[in-house]
Amino acid sequence: MTEQATGAHHPQPRARSAAQQPITEQVTGAQSLIRSLEEVGADTVFGIPGGAILPAYDPMFDSQRVRHILVRHEQGAGHAATGYAQATGKVGVCMATSGPGATNLVTPIADAHLDSVPIVAITGQVASKSIGTDAFQEADIVGITMPITKHNFLVTDAADIPRTIAEAFHIASTGRPGPVLVDIAKDALQARTTFSWPPVSDLPGYRPVTKPHAKQIREAARMLTQARRPVLYVGGGVLKARATEELRILAELTGAPVATTLMALGAFPDTHRQHVGMPGMHGSVSAVTALQKADLLVALGARFDDRVTGKTDTFAPYAKIVHADIDPAEIGKIRAADVPIVGDAREVLADLIVAVQAEHEAGRRGDYADWWRQIDSWRETYPLGYDLPEDGSLSPQQVIERIGQLAPKDTVFAAGVGQHQMWASQYIRYDKPYTWLNSGGAGTMGYAVPAAMGAKAGKPDTTVWAIDGDGCFQMTNQELVTCALNGIPIKVGIINNGALGMVRQWQTLFYNERYSNTVLHSGPGGDGKPALNGTRTPDFVKLAEAMGCVGLRCEDPADLDAVIEKANAINDRPVVVDFICHEDAMVWPMVAAGTSNDEVMAARGVRPDFGDMDD
Repeated sequence: MTEQATGAHHPQPRARSAAQQPITEQVTGAQSLIRSLEEVGADTVFGIPGGAILPAYDPMFDSQRVRHILVRHEQGAGHAATGYAQATGKVGVCMATSGPGATNLVTPIADAHLDSVPIVAITGQVASKSIGTDAFQEADIVGITMPITKHNFLVTDAADIPRTIAEAFHIASTGRPGPVLVDIAKDALQARTTFSWPPVSDLPGYRPVTKPHAKQIREAARMLTQARRPVLYVGGGVLKARATEELRILAELTGAPVATTLMALGAFPDTHRQHVGMPGMHGSVSAVTALQKADLLVALGARFDDRVTGKTDTFAPYAKIVHADIDPAEIGKIRAADVPIVGDAREVLADLIVAVQAEHEAGRRGDYADWWRQIDSWRETYPLGYDLPEDGSLSPQQVIERIGQLAPKDTVFAAGVGQHQMWASQYIRYDKPYTWLNSGGAGTMGYAVPAAMGAKAGKPDTTVWAIDGDGCFQMTNQELVTCALNGIPIKVGIINNGALGMVRQWQTLFYNERYSNTVLHSGPGGDGKPALNGTRTPDFVKLAEAMGCVGLRCEDPADLDAVIEKANAINDRPVVVDFICHEDAMVWPMVAAGTSNDEVMAARGVRPDFGDMDD
C-alpha cells in the first residue's frame, strides 16, 4: 500500500467515554459489518442490494444509526458518497453487490482517487470457495480497483470485519485522503463471529508524515521574504487539511498573491483583494500570467496538474518552487522542487506563519509593490467577461452568474463536467470553503446530480444547486427519483445548449467547425420551421415531473430572475430548471491543450500583450 495524497484530512472517530467498556457480542458477519459502521460514525450509506451483499442488508434494516439511501444506479451511489464527503468532511460510504454492482462503482472510485476524496466502498463478493471459478456475478473487484484506490481489502473471515472497517476508515481519512474498497465474501457475512470493538489495527507500513521539517519551513519563509514576484499556488489539499484559516493568515501576513485551483475554490475568498483568480486552461488571465511571471511559487497541497501547467517545460520559467504536500510521491513528480516540504497542509501553514513572523521581526519583509501594480494591470485589462447573444437568447454565463447571485447564503454548488463546469467556476463567487464540488481530475460527466444528492443528504439544512449540462444530465438523472423518494430536495440547473458543449467548442476551434456527434437536439423543425434551441428530446420538464420533481423552463432573459427565485422558494421537492441557452457560447480565457501558458487567449482572437518583464 502506498501513501497517495495532496493535503490531509483528520479523522473524526466516534467518541467513546472512558467509562464505556469494550464491546463484545456474538453476531453474524453481516451484523458485525453494520455494528462496525455504526462505531466508526458512518451515518449514511448509498447503495443497492444484490445477492452477495444481501446478508448485510438484513441487519441494516434494524439499524437506528445508519441511514441507507437506495439509489437507482451504483455509479450514483459512488458519486453521492463523494459529494457527501466533500460537503461534510466525513468519510462517504457506498455499497454494492458483486459483479456488475461492484464494477458500476469503478468510475466514482477512480473519480474519488484523482480528487483525493475519502470514501469507503463496500462490495459483496461470491462465497470464498467460489472465488476464482467464474461464479455467477463474480468479478475480481479488488484486482480491478487496485490502481484506483488508496488501498483495498478482500475479507473472507468474519472475524476480520471490524478491524478491516476500522482500518478502511482510518486509511481513507488520514494522510492524503482517498477511496478504500472493502470486498467481503458472502460466506463471511453469513458466518457466526464475535464482534469486538474497538479492534486492534495492524498497519505497520502506514505512517503519513504530518509534521514538516523545520529547516525546510525556515528556508521557505526566507525565500518568501526575498522574492519579488511570489504567488501562493493553492490546491485542494488545503481544503482536505481544513487549513483555510491558516492560509488566510499567511496570505495577509505576507501580502502575496493567491491563486486557487479548480479543486481549491473557496479555500481563499474569491472576493479577497489578494485573490488573483483560478489558474489553468480556463483560468483567469491574471492567475495564469502571475504563475508564468512569478519568481517564486509556494505550492500548497497542489500537484502541478497538466490543466494548470500547460506545456510543462514552459511553465513558470522564472520561478523557484517551494512544494508542500502530504504525499511525498507528488513532490518532484512534475516539477522539481527547490524546497520540498512533506507534511499536512495545516501544519505546514501554521509553521510557515511563525517562520515568516520571525523573518519580519528580523527586519526582513517582502516588497511586492511593483508585482501588485503589474497584476492589477492584468486584472483591469483582462477581466472575466462575456457577450450576450445577439439573438436575445439566454447566455449560459449569465444564467450561472444569476444562480450564484440569487442563491441563499452558504449554498453548495456541484457541477458536471464541461463548459458549464468552467462557467460555474468563473462566474459564481466562492468565499467559503466546501461550497464547490466538482470532478476535477477525472472530469466525470454525470457527476453533478448524484454528488449534489450526497451533499444535501449530508447537509440537509443547506441549499444545494447542481449546475449541469444537457449531456451530463442524461447520464445520471435517474438519481432524481432517489432524491424525490428520500426527501432530498436538491435544485438542478440544466445549461441546455443542445450540444456536448466543450467538445463542440474544440470542434469549432480545432476541427474546422465539423460537429461530428456533438449535437444533442432534435434537428430542424417541421414544416420548414427553424430548429428550436436546446435539447428537446427528452423534454427535461416532463422528465423531471415524471421523476417526482418540479420542472421549470426558462428561455427568455427577462424571466431569468423570476424562474431562479421560484426554484429557490421550493424546498419540499427537487427542482429541475431547463435553461435553454445559445449553443455558440464559449469558455474564455483558454490555453489550448499542449501549448504554453504564455499563449493564453483572453477571448477568441485576443492574445494578451504582457510586454517584457525582468527575470
